[in-house]
This record gives sequence, structure tokens and C-alpha cells, in this order.
Amino acid sequence: MKKLFFKSLARINKFILPRFSQRNLYELKKWEQALVAYRYWVTINALD
Repeated sequence: MKKLFFKSLARINKFILPRFSQRNLYELKKWEQALVAYRYWVTINALD
């Protein structure tokens, strides 16, 4: 149940949230760093 929830949340995030893969993570603003951390958290939980 938990894994299914995070997998669906990851798919929604893929289409809604911006991508930061081509940018330097040290130069991001605080709210952009928070989005990166959130996407990372969702991805890790979707894979477990």
C-alpha cells in the first residue's frame, strides 16, 4: 500500500514539478533545494 502510494506520487511529481538535473545544486534557492529533497524522499520511498 505504501509503495503504491509513493509510486503514484512520484508519477504525479514527474509531470508537475520542475527538474533540476542540469543545474548546480549548490546554486539553487532554498525553496528549490526543498523541492529537490522532497523529490528525493518520494523516489527513495517508491523504490523500497
